Amino acid sequence: MRTTRFVVALALGCALAHAADWPTDGGNPQRTAWQKDEKILNRENVKNLKIVWKLQLDNQPIEMHSLFPPLIADKVPTPSGPKQIALVAGVSDNIYAIDVATHQILWKKHFEYPAPARRGRPTDPLCPAGLTATPVLGAPAANGSRPVYAMAGDGEVHTLNLADGEDLAPPYQFGYPYGKSYALNLWNDVLFTTTAQGCAGNPNQIWSVNIKDPSHKVMTYNPKSGGLWGRTGAAIDENGVAWAPTGDGRYDPATQTYGNGLVGAKVVGNELKLQDYYIPKNWAWLQSRDLDMQVTPAIFKYKGKELMIAASKECRIYLLDTKAAGGDDHQTPLERTPLICNEEVNFASAGIWGALATWEDAQGTRWILSPFWGPSHPDFKVPVSYGPVTHGAVIAFKLEEKNGKYKLIPAWMSRDMDQAEPPVIANGVIYAFGSGENTEQAYPDRGLDDNSPERIHDSTHAVLYALDAETGKELYSSGDQIKSWVHFGGLSVANGRVYLGTFDSVLYCFGLEGK
Repeated sequence: MRTTRFVVALALGCALAHAADWPTDGGNPQRTAWQKDEKILNRENVKNLKIVWKLQLDNQPIEMHSLFPPLIADKVPTPSGPKQIALVAGVSDNIYAIDVATHQILWKKHFEYPAPARRGRPTDPLCPAGLTATPVLGAPAANGSRPVYAMAGDGEVHTLNLADGEDLAPPYQFGYPYGKSYALNLWNDVLFTTTAQGCAGNPNQIWSVNIKDPSHKVMTYNPKSGGLWGRTGAAIDENGVAWAPTGDGRYDPATQTYGNGLVGAKVVGNELKLQDYYIPKNWAWLQSRDLDMQVTPAIFKYKGKELMIAASKECRIYLLDTKAAGGDDHQTPLERTPLICNEEVNFASAGIWGALATWEDAQGTRWILSPFWGPSHPDFKVPVSYGPVTHGAVIAFKLEEKNGKYKLIPAWMSRDMDQAEPPVIANGVIYAFGSGENTEQAYPDRGLDDNSPERIHDSTHAVLYALDAETGKELYSSGDQIKSWVHFGGLSVANGRVYLGTFDSVLYCFGLEGK
């Protein structure tokens, strides 16, 4: 492991009056993607967004992966004074700490280790050989210092000082080398991740470890499914249950097999144990068409209950109670939407992918947001839309409850976006982007043959959008300013800045001039 610190002879600039952090992928352990503390950007001024800086990093893309969503912490004490830091992980085992005010690299950490004996097939986008889990920030100490928990490509967890990149503790083994772990999550000193695709022989399961346990005993739960590949890993409810989608697979409770559904596991004693699960009634059909549940859920409070939304490539959203997911038979949701998209039953370039989002407005209305790929379904109707959707969009619902019955009421559908990715909500504005990624995995002349070089060649560029959160109206578009595309990256928003990393390892920072 190598740490490089950079000496910067530039003024820090004016400190921001308002402090908002983004300490984990999805913004919080519940994965709501709601930045509650944004005070600078709003509906009125977001039209003036511009690229305030962009930074070329020396991270080498692997297959189709490159940069992961930045983590943001304000007022971090450093040797040169308090700073707002953007922490960015790159797939080639790099961690960068960037001074947001000066867009200079404060330090870089590169994880070095012997080449593992096993790895994914070269040119296979599913199994890149490197770091694949977005790190997570621990809570700040009394003096403001913060730990970073980062999982290298060899499966070791490193605990770093956010201020200078130095090790705060010896590394310890958490997962398999090149096992394709997803975004880390942290709850009451327990670190979680999920794995998928069986990369390098890695089992597909939920993983957990207590960061304060001197032995760092690894606790796992395996649903015997095709892979837990929700983009932002597991979401965690108020009782510490980690919820994750299980991907393609069979459902057979007699053999404790829970494919094509959602499972919740919790640390009990020194074991990670299944607490509850939900399986759609049409799971067998979903499996036959590769329309698996593979979307990280979002968890929220509503009228005294803790609820959860989940989704699949079939292109439906499910509303569940975290205390009884799927009811007595584990297959009856509180609500299930009609098909939003994917009339053509496309397993690769249509449906809902990645993660969901949710927020509550000043009137107490609960909003549910979902991205989707491909054309909207011709039978799905919304009261407000902005032209034909052929490549993807963001859809918004309002949650209503009457006499114990829940309904997801369509509110609006955004403009067309080229492979719409998971949105983020901040101060009445929704930030979303079309990734520009070529998502094809099967070809008429050779069948299923997912190939990184071909997909890279045919990808275009990402476009960032800002939308009015209540109407879906476009308030800003980056047009052709972003020069590359995004695969399994994502947005972060804090303190008047919107961040997005692209395949060419450029980190873009959008904001208002002079703010």
